[in-house]
Amino acid sequence: MGITRRDFLMRVGQAGGYSAAFTTMQSLGLMPMKAMATEPIAAPSGVGKGVKIVVLGGGVGGLVTAYEAKKLGYEVTLLEARHRPGGRAWSARNGDVVEFVDGTKQSITWSEGLYQNMGPARLPSVHGTMLGYCRELKVPLEVEVNTSRSTLLQNDKVRDGKAIQQRKAINDTRGQVSELLSKAIAGGALDQELSAEDRVRLMDVLKVYGPLDRKSGKYVGSDRADVKQYPGAGPQTMVVDEHPLSMHELLDANFWTAELYEEAWDWQATMFQPVNGMQQISIALAKALGTTIVYDAPVTEIAKTAKGVRVGYGTGAAKYIEADYAVCAMPLTILKQIKADLDPAHRGAVERGAAAYRGSCKVPWESRRFWEMDYNVYGGLSFLSQGPSPIWYPSAGLFSERGIIVSGYMDETSGGFDKLTMEQKFEASRASIEKLHPGHGKELEKPIFCGWRHIKWNEGSWIGQTPAEDYAVITSPDGPIYFAGDHTSHVVGWQEGAALSGRRAVQMISDKVKAARLAGQHSQTVSA
Repeated sequence: MGITRRDFLMRVGQAGGYSAAFTTMQSLGLMPMKAMATEPIAAPSGVGKGVKIVVLGGGVGGLVTAYEAKKLGYEVTLLEARHRPGGRAWSARNGDVVEFVDGTKQSITWSEGLYQNMGPARLPSVHGTMLGYCRELKVPLEVEVNTSRSTLLQNDKVRDGKAIQQRKAINDTRGQVSELLSKAIAGGALDQELSAEDRVRLMDVLKVYGPLDRKSGKYVGSDRADVKQYPGAGPQTMVVDEHPLSMHELLDANFWTAELYEEAWDWQATMFQPVNGMQQISIALAKALGTTIVYDAPVTEIAKTAKGVRVGYGTGAAKYIEADYAVCAMPLTILKQIKADLDPAHRGAVERGAAAYRGSCKVPWESRRFWEMDYNVYGGLSFLSQGPSPIWYPSAGLFSERGIIVSGYMDETSGGFDKLTMEQKFEASRASIEKLHPGHGKELEKPIFCGWRHIKWNEGSWIGQTPAEDYAVITSPDGPIYFAGDHTSHVVGWQEGAALSGRRAVQMISDKVKAARLAGQHSQTVSA
């Protein structure tokens, strides 16, 4: 018996989750792989008429849920604990306050026009859903320079701790590996694997790939790796540094992860960012939703009723809203603390998931843009083997006088960073800049420590490894309660996952509403 396409996709989803089904649909040409206007939810127009949905949490997942539900005619209310939309996706600037759950507050006093994306800061070109919303909502984008060969790599074990340009490390690695491989070919080590013709052709490849010296067959450096003097007018010729890193130095340096990070499928060029900050996407969604959003409305209780759900919210006297369905788009770290009427399976998945959230942090500083003026670094990431890392150079405001540089974007527990006082954190962060850019650490001003685990209404950055059984539970509804957020996707830690999960929640509710109406119509027909 044959299998329908719908059954096939359902089985793919059951085996590999929504991401696998989504990718399969893309390969079958059922969903776009490039950014374009977002496709409508597969539901009849007006399917939501007369149906109430309350969305809990105004991050990207909640905003997309509400936005798509309103398109279908649902009566939607979105409750957001903060006074702004976006959740973890926010762009801090002068006048903002970074508030921790313990009451610690840091006031930002950066120069006007400067900002830092404290949460997500990149839009990969393969994240067509988010790029599609940017197009639909007319959010202007600019290139985010995710990698640059001019950025630096540093390890105390190599060349007295002097920072090395990424182009040198990458191309010296290629050169040394090419020389070793050419020696193996010349020594007959690959005679069984390669024909005589293939050995000759591979040697020609290595001379280009290495690039190996055509006379000696050795790697002696190249203009790809290190130029001591650039060519100019008159007698000024190019001078290439002929002292490449040896294979022993490269192995000691252990730069491999830093050299290859840009090859990850979702980190490749081209990356994008909204002009004037990542939060512009959330602001655009919120503008489209208008009075649908209720701010300063932290959820205090979620209860199931005979007709759907009853949700309590507010900071003073409790207020309540009743609806047919609720979509919980809050981080599990926050949901865990709420009096929620969840079945034992969902309650357990929430509690275990909340404990698995990571504690990423960023330490941004204001500074003169010495990295551009003195080092020819325009965007990208530099990496250190010891200390806060990486260093993230801004892609916005290129060629301007001042900018915000991040010295340390990692899990807070890395290297015992979480055990340091605030001032010690700032000194460690400054020391990383000093290692890469000697003499410039003193130019750093107005630091902010943004530890996502400490941020009020976040209490974590993104969920770590989720057991398959818990993932199956949290991506399934608990009666009238549905779940959204990047933790309910296989694109964890990205806005794409949050957006896809919101769309999926609306799709699931619409399927249920449609099925219930068809069943009601059938019942009336039988009765007649």
